[in-house]
Amino acid sequence: MNDPKGNSNEAALDLYIALSRASQWVNAHADRDIRRHGLNRTEFGVLELLYHKGAQPIQQIGGKVLMSSGNITYVVDKLEKREFVKRRVSSEDRRLIYAEITDKGKTFIEEVFPQHANVICESVAGLTKEEMAVASQLLKKLGKYAQGRWSK
Repeated sequence: MNDPKGNSNEAALDLYIALSRASQWVNAHADRDIRRHGLNRTEFGVLELLYHKGAQPIQQIGGKVLMSSGNITYVVDKLEKREFVKRRVSSEDRRLIYAEITDKGKTFIEEVFPQHANVICESVAGLTKEEMAVASQLLKKLGKYAQGRWSK
């Protein structure tokens, strides 16, 4: 069976398996590194987001780190207990609550992130720089297409 672009089911399924396995193993390297610091992938992602993008409304963090808003509240609670994050009520709209990184959280990310980036670089080093650029471009194209087909 072919789709309108002439792709066979076999090629699509091969791609799906390869993509899933590659993602699984790259994530395994990243997760192992993150766990060394007592965090999980979502907690680290929220902390990294707040470090690089500044304070964020809690209700919008989930969409940026691919988690449901209910889970983000729990994640922010955990990060707050470690004093990496604090909540701040908006001065314009008291219903809006921001999460922002603390000085302790900034220090943590500044110490940990460079090594974490190295772990990721090492886990994808099976490709050349040029191959990484092509793969990244193709995967972005694939992701946008799949996202656009979601509501259909």
